[in-house]
Amino acid sequence: MANRLSQIATRTGDDGSTGLGDGSRVPKDHLRVQAMGDVDELNSNLGVLLAEPLPDEVRELLITIQHELFNLGGELCMPGYELLKSDAVLRLDEALAHFNAELPRLKEFILPAGTRSAAISHVCRTVARRAERAVVTLAASETINAAPRQYLNRLSDLLFVLARVLNRANLDGLGGDDVYWHSERLQKLQAEG
Repeated sequence: MANRLSQIATRTGDDGSTGLGDGSRVPKDHLRVQAMGDVDELNSNLGVLLAEPLPDEVRELLITIQHELFNLGGELCMPGYELLKSDAVLRLDEALAHFNAELPRLKEFILPAGTRSAAISHVCRTVARRAERAVVTLAASETINAAPRQYLNRLSDLLFVLARVLNRANLDGLGGDDVYWHSERLQKLQAEG
């Protein structure tokens, strides 16, 4: 790997193409490259979230997720290769069940807001959804393993749940509750009822 990363500015992409892990070259706007970029953007946003005060349990989970996203990106970079295993999806399912069990049941829609860490988690959630859409789009034209799509789907759900957890964590003295959407229709129904 050291030889591969010894020179960052190779200039080989000046023609609008980029190299994949199997040595082939594709245009930089290729569906595979777009999916890889969305996964990379998600991982970078998780890095921003990790720069915030977080409960240790959440921090450890996010660090694991960053490594798994790197595997997912590597799998996308090497057509026909499998790096992300199904046990990674199961870990997300377990984390979802664990963190969701501690939260009150949602009765209303919430806004992507609250504490800074919760808001960043919501940004990560939306980037995860975009990455998932990119993988689904790629899978419509090329063979893609199921785990990357499943992983991104579960991860976006988990990031929603973690945003709710982080709104309650009170690590920065601002914790409390979710920020609820004030629907005019719901308010009218409540006033009438």
